[in-house]
Amino acid sequence: MTAQRSSTTKQERVALRMTLERKQLLQRAAALKGSSLSEYVASTAEEAALKAVREHDVIILSARDSIAFVESLLQPPDPNDALRRAVQYQADLIS
Repeated sequence: MTAQRSSTTKQERVALRMTLERKQLLQRAAALKGSSLSEYVASTAEEAALKAVREHDVIILSARDSIAFVESLLQPPDPNDALRRAVQYQADLIS
């Protein structure tokens, strides 16, 4: 997946310190992709960031958990005493 690129002028900078070996590896990878080191690092970091955010924001359920979730929505359990008290407490606050 390629991250969406902005057509606006790039104005922000990020400075990185790294070992010579890491820099040489990134330069080689950038050259293999036909990209500058700066663009390669930025696009690769952006892809990793999008993946991290997606993994954090998306809940993946097993088939069994999905069925249990839907069943609980379609056939919710009867309210227990704690829920009844909470509803009554809320009603008392409003009135």
